[in-house]
Amino acid sequence: MEKKKAPTATPSHPMAGAGKYSAFDREALIRMAKHRASSHDVSGSEPDDDSTTDFTKNELLAFKTSFARPRYGNTYRMEPYKKCEVHVIRKRVEGILKTKLQDFKYSGSEGCTTCTGLAEEILAVLEELGYDRYKYIVQVFLVEKTGQSVHIASRWVWDVARDTWVQAQHETENYVAVALIVACYYE
Repeated sequence: MEKKKAPTATPSHPMAGAGKYSAFDREALIRMAKHRASSHDVSGSEPDDDSTTDFTKNELLAFKTSFARPRYGNTYRMEPYKKCEVHVIRKRVEGILKTKLQDFKYSGSEGCTTCTGLAEEILAVLEELGYDRYKYIVQVFLVEKTGQSVHIASRWVWDVARDTWVQAQHETENYVAVALIVACYYE
């Protein structure tokens, strides 16, 4: 059996392993090394003194800090400081529905603006309560009573330990207002 010989590199190739380089290859390697050492320097050109702007240390520091991004350390915290309390939210939302819909007469054209206004007000109250690391989804449904049945269903990807939902409703003889609040924990 014959043993296969490893291919030999040509001496003129700059990556040849035997250390035999021609004078041209050595100069090319030196130039490549200088080029790699500094990619922004151009040989033979020096900056003019008139082209640079003189900054004081305070001005330079203010200029640099204006572009600095804040760095936040990891907290490694898996629980909120203040957990979402369902009974407090339900009580506040039912109070909002009762006061805002006290003199409301159902009309299909006003229903959309009423629901939007109620949802914004409920969201503002939720943010006032100060439950940290929660994101809220507020849905308000206004349904006229005409003898029909209504089913409202939702599906969520849920963390049973931290996420929660609240339903509050206000009912009169002409309509039913249902507010659905979903509080999702955000790590």
